[in-house]
Amino acid sequence: MILIACATGQELGFFKPPAHVEMLVTGVGPVEAAAALSRTLAQSRYALVVGAGIAGAFPGAANIGDGVVVSEELFELGLETGDPIRLPEGQRTIEAASSDLSLVERLVELGFACVRGVTVSRVTATSATARRLAARGAGVESMEGFAVLRAAEIAGVAAVELRGISNIVGERAASAWHFDEGVRGLERILTALLAATGDR
Repeated sequence: MILIACATGQELGFFKPPAHVEMLVTGVGPVEAAAALSRTLAQSRYALVVGAGIAGAFPGAANIGDGVVVSEELFELGLETGDPIRLPEGQRTIEAASSDLSLVERLVELGFACVRGVTVSRVTATSATARRLAARGAGVESMEGFAVLRAAEIAGVAAVELRGISNIVGERAASAWHFDEGVRGLERILTALLAATGDR
């Protein structure tokens, strides 16, 4: 059984789940996504979790309307300066979670771009923030990616993150949000993934 998690139902409005696929609408943001998915994974067993939705791409990483697979998702848990938080000895922050490498490779073979993602709790709206996040190696920005991959990782379930690109990250007035094009990109890559995985 495959579980597809999305922040809003509209992002997967095109999708009619086959018998071996369930959908979970988590709500927007990392806390809602982590809480909803953790509860669901504690109640039922799945072979695969798919984090799916639209996202913004940093300049040069992808185009509006593209479908991309996220190999690794970052989450900022340090100081504003970029320095790490000082924690008691033996404790550490978890700031990255990964998609299942075999599924990433399969989608790349099918012609989809592979990018790193960064999870934010507020949408980037300035060029300065966009440059700072892109400098960390991020290609796309979402609000739930890390939460979904990390919750699946803790539960011991394979996971992969798919995104349809709806805008270019930067100055909000110039970034232009194209929801429908992002959804079409997501539809293409999700359809390819389900065809590749079969009745998992």
